[in-house]
Amino acid sequence: MNRSEFVAATAIILFAAFLLGWFACWLLGRLTRPGQAEIGELHKLAAALQEAEGRRDAAEALLAEREAAMAGRLAGSEAELRATMEALRDAQGEVEELRDYIERALARR
Repeated sequence: MNRSEFVAATAIILFAAFLLGWFACWLLGRLTRPGQAEIGELHKLAAALQEAEGRRDAAEALLAEREAAMAGRLAGSEAELRATMEALRDAQGEVEELRDYIERALARR
């Protein structure tokens, strides 16, 4: 086998390998390509996912709104509790003063 025959044989083998690879790629693409029914199903799934994400976003917004409202109510309740506790301490002090006054008044008799 001389040099030109070797080059020609190598070229033919490489071209055959190229054709075989191209055919395999084309065949694999044909076998794995989704059909129209599968594409329709994918569109339905995408629409359902988008709707679910919208509902999730709405639920998160509602949760944030309710959380803010509850935090405001809690702050108001805590302020009211502090005011009530302070008033109770003042009332207890007044009760002690009145008891002392009554005891002193009874002791004078």
